[in-house]
Amino acid sequence: MLDIFITSRVRRKIVVVFAKYPDFKTHVRALSKLIKEDPGNIQRELQRLERGGFLIVTQKGNTRIYQMNKQFPLLKELQGMVIKSQQLAKTNRVDRTIG
Repeated sequence: MLDIFITSRVRRKIVVVFAKYPDFKTHVRALSKLIKEDPGNIQRELQRLERGGFLIVTQKGNTRIYQMNKQFPLLKELQGMVIKSQQLAKTNRVDRTIG
């Protein structure tokens, strides 16, 4: 369901991770391993989300650490959408198994 509003698969996966775990901090390579996507695609989407104000970046040496901006204006709504879409997906899976 979330794919209707966030068309990029990689961006959708990133938003889900940060929305579910608001205190999560990561760098590109670790996130790449977590969501099983190409680091180049992840880097591009992280930059877009940073420009949009969803993510905050801190620099540690040569490494950029990404974390969610807890002051993001649509944060609660986005978290609600993520939770509801996952609940809906889980319900649909159960219905298909039963039916």
